[in-house]
Order: sequence, then C-alpha cells, then structure tokens
Amino acid sequence: MNKTFAETLNGTLWGLMRWEQWDGLRRQIGESLDPWYFYAVGEDLPAEPLAGERLAIALEALDALLRNDHRDEHLGIVYTDDFSRPSFVKIYDPHHMGGCGGGQGIPPGWTISRQPPEFIAHGPVRPENRRRWWRELQEKQGAGG
Repeated sequence: MNKTFAETLNGTLWGLMRWEQWDGLRRQIGESLDPWYFYAVGEDLPAEPLAGERLAIALEALDALLRNDHRDEHLGIVYTDDFSRPSFVKIYDPHHMGGCGGGQGIPPGWTISRQPPEFIAHGPVRPENRRRWWRELQEKQGAGG
C-alpha cells in the first residue's frame, strides 16, 4: 500500500543523529536520477520536482543553512523514511523546533520527497529571513515558484 504524503509525514520516520548521516543522505538524493520535490513549509507548493543541477543547488543551500544555524555536535533535526533507499525527508528549522528534535505540533521547515507534497500550514508567522532565503534559492535555481 502506498502512503499519502500526509501519512508519510506523520508516520514513522528515522532520525539522523550525526552530520555524517546527513552527508550520506544528501549524497544519495543528489546522485539519484529521480526527481525530488523540495518544499519550504508554509510557502507555495512546488510546481515541479527538482533534478540535476537545480536539486544540487537546493541541497547545498539547505546544508549551508543547517550547518550555520544548527551548530550542535548532534544533528537530530532531520528524519527520513529509509536510510538505504530514502523517498521522504523532513527537516526541522533550527530556529523553530519547539524543543529538542521538533516539538509536538510544530511543523518541519522543509520536506524533500519523491511524491508531490501537500500544503502544510507553517503555524504563526514564517520568519522573513526564511522567506527571503527561500526566494533567493529559487532565484539561484532559475525557478519561478
């Protein structure tokens, strides 16, 4: 049985506790020939999945943001459905987690998935610095929305 996006988002996911695991996951996604939907929660849904250079740009930008804003030795804010064959990743924003590793009812900051995402309400107000980061990333990719 194939799960819906929401079922996967709210289902059992495995946490990445070490930065090396994140590096490996990014490498798997980036080297995959499959397109991936990169979604900033609370923003417009992506019109199309990313692949190739556009996907590499998104992964690199997200990595830089996480390393800059989450200066903890342990990662603990990235979750995936499968370490060896991922199809879904959710990442909590280091500045909007509501507690260690994501608070109850706090939505993730981003999802990366093989299936089209469903809209997730961000909650109160998405910080302008994150909205600006998202717009700049889309400009780098040559994407419109």
